[in-house]
This record gives sequence, C-alpha cells and structure tokens, in this order.
Amino acid sequence: FAFATFPNDAPVTVEHVLALVRARFYDGQRVHRALAGFVVQFGDPQTRDLDKRDVWGRGRAAASGKPVGASEITKRRTHRKGAVAMAHMGDPAKADSQIYVTLENRPDLDGRYAVFGQVVEGEEVPPRLEVGDLINRVYIRP
Repeated sequence: FAFATFPNDAPVTVEHVLALVRARFYDGQRVHRALAGFVVQFGDPQTRDLDKRDVWGRGRAAASGKPVGASEITKRRTHRKGAVAMAHMGDPAKADSQIYVTLENRPDLDGRYAVFGQVVEGEEVPPRLEVGDLINRVYIRP
C-alpha cells in the first residue's frame, strides 16, 4: 500500500519517518499489532527476531532510539479510515518509529496521536495484514 505524508502539518514527524525509511530501518520488520476495525501497527526492530515475539511492540528496544521530539497533533488531521499516525507510550513528543494505520474512522484517537499521512493506494491491504506479516521494503516514491 502507499500513503501520502502531510509535511505542512507535521514537518518534524514526516522528516523523522522519511529519515528512517532512507536508512532502511523498516525493511525486514514485521507487523506487531493487528486489531480488526482498529489499527495495524509496525516499526519495532525486535520483530526481525521471531524468538522475541512475546516482546514485540514493547519496551525501549521497540524503537529506533531517536524520538521525534515534537508533538505535531492537529485538529486538521483526524483519524479517519486509512490515517497514518505515530504510536507512543504516553508522550506524543517521544513517539519514535512505530507507525499505525487506522482500519476504520477512529475519532477517539483524535488529539492524542500525530496523524502525518493518509493511505492513498492499496486501501484493501492494511485490513488484511496480520501479526507476523513481513515488511520486505519501505521506500519513498519520487
């Protein structure tokens, strides 16, 4: 699937994620959260190791180690179906590498997480993803 980013609304977040993509951080990772009607989530480097499945998505090792450092939550970008946002553990400025895609409209998440993109192609893919599905390659289109 493909998603467009919102650099005018979340410039620090977009640049942070693009830097991770350029560094091939997401390549070879796996989906670590998939909840029907809610979200599908990835971005934990521990998911490359199947033996660590019980800790996927948790703890300090579940990130790149370089938080975004800014909270770019805006009322302009909401959690409609296909929204792409940064997961965090309580402080939006400490969001790091974990990204989620909403599978339905989720207004309950608005004002709590920075939406920095929207799925624009392959909308049928995120709902079909399951925990453990491999992310071969993430890339930036010219």
